[in-house]
Amino acid sequence: MVSWSGHILPVIATIAMWFLATGLIAWLDNRERATFPRSLVCAGLAGVSGLVIVAISMGSATIAGVYWAFAGAILIWAWHEIGFLTGAITGPRREPCPEGASGWQRFSHASAAMAWHEIALAVTAVLLVSLSWNAPNQVAAMVFALLFVLRLSTKLAIFAGVPNMSTEIMPQHLGYLKSYFGSRRFSAMLGVAILFSFALAIWLGGVASAAKPATAEAVGGSLLFALAALGALEHLFLALPLRDGALWGWALRSRTRETLGS
Repeated sequence: MVSWSGHILPVIATIAMWFLATGLIAWLDNRERATFPRSLVCAGLAGVSGLVIVAISMGSATIAGVYWAFAGAILIWAWHEIGFLTGAITGPRREPCPEGASGWQRFSHASAAMAWHEIALAVTAVLLVSLSWNAPNQVAAMVFALLFVLRLSTKLAIFAGVPNMSTEIMPQHLGYLKSYFGSRRFSAMLGVAILFSFALAIWLGGVASAAKPATAEAVGGSLLFALAALGALEHLFLALPLRDGALWGWALRSRTRETLGS
């Protein structure tokens, strides 16, 4: 049975946090590069705060504890995203893909362009899983691991090739990463990624709906379902002629003004 507090409210909260957090990250990473050190310090403080919140909330298997764990995981994820999009943590390769590179060579170059970021995400995921392994509240680890898997799936699909390459949010100083994108076509990898993401969302939706209404289990399952559903939609946007980046046009106005003025 679907309930307001156990199922609908967590979905609304997830969508709101996703929209605002993505917009804030886009705004910070598309400002003048002189602002990046301050943004990185603030992001670091947010990430450490998120880790503290996760450590405290993992012992509380209550609805409030689940929400706090979710918020802590999002803060940690945002820390990583700001570090990547400012260019502070990307990879050892910071130049475009050589012309004519293909196959394993192209994959190797693309991996080197993002290696440190991916390793940092993987290490953080392992850390959160380890910390909450036997804890009553494991939502933070689940949220971060889910975001990691969905993001990795998206990156592999873009590398293989997608029809709709929306790059509005990508900062100009990371423009060289576009050279690692695949051709604008519907690749087999994209098809697998779409099927996988929607199957995952449906499964998590079933887990959430099967939980007793107005319980921590229902709230946690609904939060995970909402994230998976948003991830599935992002995968689908890669195949459809829709500019999902336009959702955060308000966050990119500073870059637009800078471009017009140059």
